[in-house]
Amino acid sequence: MTNLLGEFLGTMVLIIFGSGVVANVLLKESKAEGAGWTAIATGWGFGVILGVFTAIAAGAPQADINPAVTLAKTLIGVYDVPHAITTMFAQLLGGIAGGIVVWLAFLPHWKVTENKGIKLAVFCTGPAIRNTFANFLSEVIGTIMLVFLIFAIFSKQVGGLAPGFGPYLVGIIVWAIGLSLGGATGYAINPARDLGPRIAHAILPIAGKGDSDWGYAWIPVVAPLIGGVLAFGIARGVGFV
Repeated sequence: MTNLLGEFLGTMVLIIFGSGVVANVLLKESKAEGAGWTAIATGWGFGVILGVFTAIAAGAPQADINPAVTLAKTLIGVYDVPHAITTMFAQLLGGIAGGIVVWLAFLPHWKVTENKGIKLAVFCTGPAIRNTFANFLSEVIGTIMLVFLIFAIFSKQVGGLAPGFGPYLVGIIVWAIGLSLGGATGYAINPARDLGPRIAHAILPIAGKGDSDWGYAWIPVVAPLIGGVLAFGIARGVGFV
């Protein structure tokens, strides 16, 4: 049970800082309005670090905060299937809770922000150029880089890391993905990160919101899961796991 609480809280913290930085940069009359992509990518990287530390402190030593990572670890025997499913569900609930907190934190700004797409972008990802195959491929590639590099960092070849150092490295991976590969789709690379806040967007009484773009929503869920499986296969092939 503590594992589930940790994954819930860790994912919630991830979304508070991640979706929070998007709100900070995009919503009208925010003091950080227009700060740009570098600020967003940095906020998400820091959000991962803080979310991982929260998850560990709350009883989830794996601190995945990402169903794609959980699935990849299931393939190496860290989880059995029921445990993996409940862990993913806890992550999803954390994503919803984080989205609700961000809505509350910027409560007056939704009304003065007229662009419905910007409001949705605070909660979930969307493509810069809508092309199903290209968008799917971009999310697969981004997730492969995330999960493969997690396996690399924690591999026996690299050796034992100093206690507490691993979360910083994982945050750097996400930061780098955002800066290097993120512009095509907004780099969900995490089903709970996208679906959880998207559900929050759908159910919350956000002033002047539009639809939640459910036609696109399957891509940032399915593609990262496939990317996680492929990353496991690559990591196994080169001897990282």
